[in-house]
Order: sequence, then structure tokens, then C-alpha cells
Amino acid sequence: MSGRHEKEKGVNVQLCSMRQSGPNGELPPEAGVIPRAVQQIFDTLESQNAEYSVKVTFLELYNEEITDLLAPDEISRAAVEDKQKKQLPLMEDGKGGVLVRGLEEEIVTSASEIFTLLERGSAKRRTAETLLNKQSSRSHSLFSITIHIKEATPEGEELIKCGKLNLVDLAGSENISRSGAREGRAREAGEINKSLLTLGRVINALVEHLGHIPYRDSKLTRLLRDSLGGRTKTCIIATVSPAVHCLEETLSTLDYAHRAKNIKNKPEVYAAREKNGVYIPKERYYQEESERKSNLDQTIKLLNNTEEQLKKCQYALKEKDFIISEQKKAGREDKLNADNRSVVENFQVELAQQIGSLCDIVDLSTCQQNEHLKHVEKLCHSLLGIHEKAVIDLKKKVTASRALYCSHMEAVQNVVRLHKACSNANLEEISAFASSNSESIKEFLASEAREAASIYENLQTTLSTQQGEMAIFAREMRQRFQVTIERTKDIAEYTNGFLQKLLEESKSLENYAVQADENQMKSIADFQKAYEDQTKSDTEKLIADVTSLVSSHMRRQTELVEARLVDFRENAVSSKLFLDGHASSVEGITTDAKRKWQAFAMQADNDAKDGADHSSAKHCRMELLLQECVNSGESAFGHWKRTYESVNEMESKHVSSMISLTRNASYSNEQHDVEVDTARVATEEEVAKSSEDALQLIASASEQEQASIAEVLDDVKAHEKTINLFRESHSAQSASIKEKAQETFQQRYMDYEHTGTTPTRCESEVPSKGTIESLRAMPMETLLEEFRENNSYESFDVKELKPSLIPRSPLSQIN
Repeated sequence: MSGRHEKEKGVNVQLCSMRQSGPNGELPPEAGVIPRAVQQIFDTLESQNAEYSVKVTFLELYNEEITDLLAPDEISRAAVEDKQKKQLPLMEDGKGGVLVRGLEEEIVTSASEIFTLLERGSAKRRTAETLLNKQSSRSHSLFSITIHIKEATPEGEELIKCGKLNLVDLAGSENISRSGAREGRAREAGEINKSLLTLGRVINALVEHLGHIPYRDSKLTRLLRDSLGGRTKTCIIATVSPAVHCLEETLSTLDYAHRAKNIKNKPEVYAAREKNGVYIPKERYYQEESERKSNLDQTIKLLNNTEEQLKKCQYALKEKDFIISEQKKAGREDKLNADNRSVVENFQVELAQQIGSLCDIVDLSTCQQNEHLKHVEKLCHSLLGIHEKAVIDLKKKVTASRALYCSHMEAVQNVVRLHKACSNANLEEISAFASSNSESIKEFLASEAREAASIYENLQTTLSTQQGEMAIFAREMRQRFQVTIERTKDIAEYTNGFLQKLLEESKSLENYAVQADENQMKSIADFQKAYEDQTKSDTEKLIADVTSLVSSHMRRQTELVEARLVDFRENAVSSKLFLDGHASSVEGITTDAKRKWQAFAMQADNDAKDGADHSSAKHCRMELLLQECVNSGESAFGHWKRTYESVNEMESKHVSSMISLTRNASYSNEQHDVEVDTARVATEEEVAKSSEDALQLIASASEQEQASIAEVLDDVKAHEKTINLFRESHSAQSASIKEKAQETFQQRYMDYEHTGTTPTRCESEVPSKGTIESLRAMPMETLLEEFRENNSYESFDVKELKPSLIPRSPLSQIN
């Protein structure tokens, strides 16, 4: 059993049994070769004391279908009369061999286990009864034993030796006319003869060293490829019959064996280190190296041819890719234009809706602003009415004060005239009484001149002196009353000037109120006209460019309203300052008049007191003079008693007259002083009351104006808040429109971008006919000419090619 020893050395060994179909052709293989080989394998492995593992597989080839004879029973169950097995695919292993995927491998540890598996698999093989044999095999079988042995080299390295023993049982060729096969059995016989015929062709090709070996014509030859001309040591056992009637089958079998013995295999030792590296003989290494060199030369030639073909194919593929990319570019541009048109149309619809809502808000804002302006206009009219009413009331008060002052001045003038008339009458009475007294005295003295010349002279002298003093006193009194009259005239003139100033101030206040009214009405009219012009112009501009002018429109409106409010505030402040100045002027004039009136009253009191004191002094002086006269008369009493008595009587009468006159004058002066004081007090009270009423009227008018201005300011603030709300709303709407426009034209609106460059955005225009023609896909011939002009075949480099960016399967047809 040299094959068994070769297998143990790491060489694949195949034992092939061929036989003819006949009455004694079916020889069970387990009776001779297989049991001995298996038993000897395990005996040798046990004697070497090496680590090993043994695996077995058992497959059947029936009608070109491979089944596993060692598969579990639950997987391969009997279906009809024959047992249906699981069909296994046959695949290339990439090393020139084949493998059966899904084939069951059983690990065995003794020969008895192999015999058991062999019996179990043989029981599942397909057999049938024919005219030549009661148990004829209808399939080929392959029983494989794989051994792995672990050994250690003298250098201490561990090696794994792999060996395989393939036991092949081929079904014999069958003559249908002799075997009597019908229907299914005839088909089985045909498949057997076909596979054996293919085997014969392979043997003939190997023997004759033909270039093509038809291994792939049958699964049997594919399974036996490594045994026929491969790297396996193969032993073929041909069984024949010595009977005469089997001569034809015997000759055929011997012919197979004779041709097969000329096949030369190249067995290899399958030994490898445990981790890396391979041990092979030196002669084999040199042989394989030379083969590799020759194969390398052939491969280089083949590679050059393949690269040339690849270059041509890649050039053609690049042409196709260029055409496809151009066509796809045109398709992308069309799709992008359609998407952009839909985006722009949607944006136009949304923009129209937002502009409509914004126009509604602007109309509402305009209506509310007009209502606020009407309300402000009403408040201004009410303010002007209140101001006019206050001016009319002030005029009435001033007119009443002027009439009152005129009446008081007339009363004062009447009192002064009466006082002057009384003083003149008293002076005339005093002068007449003095004259009459002087004449009576002169007559008495003339009659008595002779008797009392010296007394008469003395009395005459005394009387002359007294007369002079009385004249001086009268003149002084006249001067004092003239001074009083002049001062009274000055007070009257000052009062007239004061009333004239009040009248002028009232007229100036009236003119100022009228001018302020005209200025406010003009300001309101200008504001309304400017606001209407601004609103009209902004509305026209808003229709043209709503997104850019809403904020400027609101800003200009706010600036215009604030400017007008500042003008109103300045006018109100200037009016208040003007009224305060005029009120302070009126108050100053009133204070000045009161001060001068008090000075006049005080001067009148002083003059009255001086007159009374002077009258008392003169009275005392007259009493002294009279006392001297009495003393002189008493000295002459003794001589002229009658004269003395007459003179004394006349003197008494004269004194009583003078006292009465003096008392009357003093009483008149006191009464005049009382009347003047009463008139002064009443005038002061009336002036104070009139001034207080005027101040109260001015204060109430100022308070009403301030209240009206505050109300106007409140309305303006409310209007400003409303404008701010509308401005915020407009700003929000404008921001929304701007964001929508940015989102539409910057994010959703897509521009076609060429590779490496970004085109500038252009305004949307209606394309011309030439533009539409240029958007069409270029003809195939034009694209190929353009590609070949830019990429010549001679300068085409395979290494510089990049994979196509067009997603497709490697071998799919793209055109």
C-alpha cells in the first residue's frame, strides 16, 4: 500500500475503481482494498505517536447531481421509491481544484467508525435491478479520507502535513439492449455512459497533450481533475470478467486502463509550518521557479494586451460617460429650472398675499391716523375756543376795571374840586371877615383916634402884623392845597397811564392770541398737508418697492409727528412765557400803582398834618397877639373903658368867628382827608380785586391751556404708540417678507453650478429662441467630436483615469 504511505507523507492519493456492467461486475469495494487501507492507516498513525485528525466525506454523483451520503436522515428523507438527497453545488477553489459546498465532514478516531459511515452511505446509494445484475449501481461515488498530522522538525519547528485518500467507485458502462433498461433507468444509463465518455475524452486529451482539456463537460471529470493530470498520485483498478459473452465490455475497460496509464501527474507534498512558510524539495522549487518565470512572461504579454484593450475600453467608456454627463447635465438644468419656476411662482403667490395683508394694515393705520388727527384737531379747536373765551373774559374784566377806575377818578376829582371850593369859600369868608373887622376897627379907631392915638397905632401895627401873618398863612394854605391838587392830578394821570398800559397789554394779548391761533391753524394745516403729501408719496413708493420703504415711511412719519409735536410744545412754552411775562408786567404795573398810591396817601396825610400843625401854630400866634392886644387894652382900660369893652366885644366876636372858621376849615380838611382815604382804600381794594381776578383768570386760562396741551400730548403719545405698534407690525411683515425672499432666492432657488466654478446670479428674463435652442441636448456626433478634440487617444493614460461618478453596476449596459 504505497499510496497509503504517500498519503501519510502529505501527498494526495486517489484510488479509482472501474468495472464493467455484467453478471459478476459488481464487486463490493469494502471487502478488499478499503478495509485494508483504512486499518493500515490507523495502525501507522498509532505507531508514530503523532498528533493527528481524520475526517471523512462520502458523496454520490447521480444524473449530474451531487448529494451527500453522510447527511442526517431528517435532512435527506425518502420521497418516492428512490431516496431524495440534498443537492450540493460544485465550486472552484481558485487553485485549480474544486470543492463541494455544504458537504458533511465526519471526524473519526478508528477504522470501525469509518466502516460504519461507509455502510451508512452505501445504503443510501441508488441501485436498481437490471437483466444483467440484480443490484446495479446507478451512480458514481467518492469516499474521501483527510488526514492532518502535526510533526516537529529537528530544528524545533512544528509542521502540519495534510494528506487525502480519495476512493472513487465508477459505475460501469451499460448497453441498454442487453440490460433491458427502460424509461428512468434508460436515462440513468445514458447519463452514466455520457459521463464515462467525457472521462474517456479527458484521458485521450491528456495522453495526446492537447491544449484544451474538457474537464468542465461533466461533473465527474471536474471532481477527478486533480487526479487526472493534476498534483495527486492516482491508482486505477480495472475489473474485468473472463467470460466470453463479456468480451466487448472487457475490451472497453482494458482500453480505458491502457490509455489512462499514460497520464502523467505531478504530485506535491502538502506540508506547511504551523504559522507561516512551506517546506518543499529543492528540485521542485527550481522547477516551480522556472515555471513561474515562463508564466510571468506570458502574464506580462497578456497584461500588455489586456492593458491595451483596457485602454480602448476605458477610452470608449469615458466617451460614454462624457455623453451621459452632458445629457444628465442638461436634464439637471431642466429639472432645476422647473423647480426654480415652481419656487418663484409659490413665492409670488405668498408675496402677493403678504403684500395684500400689509396693504390692509397700512389702510387701517392710515384710517386710525386720520382719526387721531381729527381728534387732535378737535382738541386744538377746543383749546383755541377756551383761549378765546379767556381773552374775552379778560377783556371784560379789563373794561370793567377801566370803568371802575374812571368812576373812582371822577369821584376823587369831584372830592378834590369840592374841597377846593370849600377852602376858597373859607378863605373868602376869612378875608371878608378880616376886611370887615379891619374896617370896623378902623372906623372905631378913627372915631376914637383922638382919644387913643397911641393905642390905635399899636393896635394898627398889631393888626397889620396879624393881617400879614394871616395873608401869609392863607397863601401857604393855598400853596399846600395847590400841591395837593397837582399830586392828585399826577395820580389821575398815572392811573390813566396805568389803564392805558393795561389796555395796550390786553390788546397785545389779544393780538398774540390771534397770532398764536393763526400760527397753530397754519401749523395744523401745513402738518395735515405735509402728512397727506407724505402719505400719498409713500403709498406710491410703497407699491413700487414695499420691502425697502416701509421702514423709511414709518421713520419719516415719526420724524414729522415729532417735529410737529416739538413745534407745538415750543409754541405752547412761548405762549406760556409770553402770558407769564405780560402777567408779571401787569402785576408790576399794579404794584407800582399801589406803591405810588400809598405814597400819595402818605403825602396827603403828611400835608394834612402839616396844615393842621401850621393852623394850630398860627392860632397860637394869633392868640398871643390877641393877648398882647388885650394887655395893651387893659393898660388903657382905665381911660377908655367903653373902648376897651367895645374892642373886647369885637375881639370876642372876632375870636369866636375865627375859631369857628378855623374849626370849619379843620373839619373840612379832616372830612376831605377821610374822603380821600376812603376813595384810596376803595380804589386799592378794587385794583387788588381786579388784579386778583385778572391773575385768577390768567391762571385758569393757563391751567386750561396746560390741561388741553396735556390732553393733546396724551393723544399724541397714544398716537405715537399706535404708530410704533404699526411700525413694529410693518417691520415684522417686512422682516417676514425679507426672510421669505432670502429663503426662496438663497436656499430654495438653486443655480446650476459647473465643476469648480460658481456662476453669477442673473436676473430672470424670458429666454430668446436662440437660448431655448441652446438648452437642447447636443447631437451624439457633436458630443463625440468635442470629447475627441479635448481628449486624444494617444495622450490617454490609463493610470490617470478616475472611476466614473455615474452610479451603475460594473457590467451593466448604460446605453
